[in-house]
Amino acid sequence: MRLARLTAALPAILNQVGGDVEVHGVAADSRRVHSGDLFVAIPGTTVDGHRFIDEAVDKGAVTVVGERPLEDLPEDQCGHHPLRHTFTYVHVPNAREAWGWLCTAWYDFPSRKMTLIGVTGTDGKTTTVNTIYAILRAASLNTGMVSTVSARIGEEDIDTGLHTTTPDPPEVQRYLARMAETGATHAVLEVTSHGLAQHRVAGCDFDVAVVTNVTHEHLDFHGTLAAYQRTKRKLFEGLTRSFRKSETPKLAVLNRDDDSYHYLSPLPADRKITYSTSGPADVTARGVRFTPGGTCFTLHMPGGEILIETPLVGAYNVSNILAAASAGVGLNMEPDAIRRGVASVKAIPGRMERIEEGQDFLAVVDFAHTPNALQRALQTARLMAAENSRVIVVFGCAGLRDRRKRTMMGRIAGELADLVIITAEDPRTENLEEIMAESTTAATAAGRREEMDLWHVPDRGEAILLACQMAHEGDVVIACGKGHEQSMCFGTTEYPWDDREAMRRALHGDTLDTLPTARNQASS
Repeated sequence: MRLARLTAALPAILNQVGGDVEVHGVAADSRRVHSGDLFVAIPGTTVDGHRFIDEAVDKGAVTVVGERPLEDLPEDQCGHHPLRHTFTYVHVPNAREAWGWLCTAWYDFPSRKMTLIGVTGTDGKTTTVNTIYAILRAASLNTGMVSTVSARIGEEDIDTGLHTTTPDPPEVQRYLARMAETGATHAVLEVTSHGLAQHRVAGCDFDVAVVTNVTHEHLDFHGTLAAYQRTKRKLFEGLTRSFRKSETPKLAVLNRDDDSYHYLSPLPADRKITYSTSGPADVTARGVRFTPGGTCFTLHMPGGEILIETPLVGAYNVSNILAAASAGVGLNMEPDAIRRGVASVKAIPGRMERIEEGQDFLAVVDFAHTPNALQRALQTARLMAAENSRVIVVFGCAGLRDRRKRTMMGRIAGELADLVIITAEDPRTENLEEIMAESTTAATAAGRREEMDLWHVPDRGEAILLACQMAHEGDVVIACGKGHEQSMCFGTTEYPWDDREAMRRALHGDTLDTLPTARNQASS
């Protein structure tokens, strides 16, 4: 592909030195550069991609896109640039954003060939994405999906990674291009705040923007709640600025129960649909009834109502279903397709996932790793517990992430669970004992007493085993924070880990032993 065709997609070019050349590929990692490639030099938090331009050119890169003026590029050890004039250099304001657009152009703008739905929010994104996908499939539409758990293209299900949020631009555009090749008319994409802030969905022309909720999370990355909220706004701000597809209006789906409504509702859209579990809105739920086996309610929407029956439990899942149904309403899906689609969503991996090994109590694994999600998970667990039975929670807080939520989650666990076990959750390079101590102190302030109804157990497998050993008939044991994830980070190493397998082993009196010794990590 000619360079001019690629750069025509860029939002802005400050300068270009060198002419049009044939480009064989796009790479942002100098180690993956091949002869004829375009290399994108992205400044990172710890490593600046501009430092690797000479390496990329030495491997055959014919074009470099970067944020620095050509004269400011790092010099080699001899104090000059022997390779400077052997490649075309494109100076852009934001290299990471440029990477997204270049990947989009490389794959020939696949999102313009289908209706693209983006779902953002703090909690509930994966469930909402899966439910929208199910509704569209129930309407016999060829639909693809990308979530933090998997990508679905045709009948293929692809694991999207370990700790992956929204994939990087090459993966996003490759997935969309493959969907287009299979004749997909619709695609649903989970859009995280990191994905928006880091331009991973640059070049994705969304037609529908859906928000679940925006609460306390990722403040280690965004700095403040206001900055986090501004990042979430980007999905909605881009709606009317994105490429318009024939007879496809730009739709915003908004949660009237969430504070995000106040700053998202003024943003322009061709159509806006609101949903609420408790107040007036375009799409609402009435007569909600929870059982240990599921939920049922009457869904009211413009033009009628339908009975919803779902194996998903909890008030938060009612809200997620309303969000998905609202997207269906906005896309003119038949009510019966909405009903059948919702009913077909049996379980989302790691989202209130039940583990059955013949025990007389309920064992659940959930991804809840934010204060809001933990609160909702424990409230739901309370609904699932038998009368006069207990909720036993196992949870931790990640290292090198938002420290403020450690106290918040400790307090929530202390207030809503009967027995609290605090353990490891990706401590990374932080001291595990210090992380746990912050949550333990908060749980103690909420009335829990150490070694009576509060424990901190560094080894997560041992923590889950202890919870199962203490459980009585009718209790609920819920392990929160890891969900579907397949690894846990100690130091800088990802070790194999699966909460669901750990729970299965615990139900048989054993532990999953794939992590470094907790004692060593706690004292490191």
